[in-house]
Amino acid sequence: MAGQDFYQVLGVPDSASEAEIKKAYRRLAKQYHPDANPDNPKAGERFKEISEAHSTLSNSEKRKKYDRMRKYGAFMGGGRPGAGRAPGGPGPGGAQDFDFDFGNLGSMGGLGDIFSSIFGKGRQPEPTAQHLETILEVPFRIAMLGGKVPVTLPVTESCHTCHGSGGAPGTSFTTCNECQGRGSVSFGQGGFAVNRPCPACRGKGKTPSKSCPTCRGTGEIRSQRKVMITVPPATESGTKVRLKGQGQPAAAGGRAGDLFITFEVKPDRFFRKEGLDLICEVPINIAQAMLGSKIKVRTLGGKKVLLRIPPGTQPGRKFRIKGLGLEKNGRKGDQLVQVDVKMPDKLSSNEEKMLKEFADEAGMKY
Repeated sequence: MAGQDFYQVLGVPDSASEAEIKKAYRRLAKQYHPDANPDNPKAGERFKEISEAHSTLSNSEKRKKYDRMRKYGAFMGGGRPGAGRAPGGPGPGGAQDFDFDFGNLGSMGGLGDIFSSIFGKGRQPEPTAQHLETILEVPFRIAMLGGKVPVTLPVTESCHTCHGSGGAPGTSFTTCNECQGRGSVSFGQGGFAVNRPCPACRGKGKTPSKSCPTCRGTGEIRSQRKVMITVPPATESGTKVRLKGQGQPAAAGGRAGDLFITFEVKPDRFFRKEGLDLICEVPINIAQAMLGSKIKVRTLGGKKVLLRIPPGTQPGRKFRIKGLGLEKNGRKGDQLVQVDVKMPDKLSSNEEKMLKEFADEAGMKY
């Protein structure tokens, strides 16, 4: 996503709050997730851009550094590389040009690679790992009990045909005429000079006589990787996990980045969660409520337990079934069963007569 403005990628102003950034990311991530667009390869590219932008703007320290670079012209003109002077430096005419190496920003969790791809670098640092971030929807039962859920990730890998060189198998390579083999070219304006990867050789310093047919000379291919994610018990929406080494593979044999998963728990039609307790609602008829009854109630594990309903049970009353809630950190919750007394929509003449007799005998007014 070289040259793109992270705020523009997420569609938010640079004054956006953390909540606004998070909301925009979730909306776009769901829209462009590869699982939702299996026949659209461009959606995977868009999803990666969205994840990279959110990874930076959702982190206060990374965002500060990014905003400083953005302020100095890194994304002037809607994402085009800009130029400017060092803060506090001399103005035009008396300025002394200097080279700026964005490879030194590698500690910013991927921003070093991004800025280097925009502006270039005077030397070739060790490849910096790039992290991946995604939202994973989890069924309620798996989120509560724990389990595994597959997720498909778009990744960029070295081409298996040319092993990242960009040349067809057996082809010869010559020194790049554009950069004279350096792999980078310089440009500057008014006292601010930067290097960027050579567009002719893509920073490699040499060009093949014939491009690789698989990657068309880029040295990289887009692919999808399926990973099984372990969901801890009693997981709530917004919970994040970090999987080391499961992110974007780095070029030139560098270590892979990490994968950050944000869980979104799907609602259940029967259960809802309150702490470690599980709440469910069970309908009973008026006779069961007045005379008492025994009913079978489904548990989260799929089994059914027998629950005694005492005579005179009022609508909305909750019954506690010990130990059938969620378990976490050595603590275990209960299952709370709330009864919903269903009233008949219509009474037969005989039923109405008996109900009136009952009301008269009990001294009820109607």
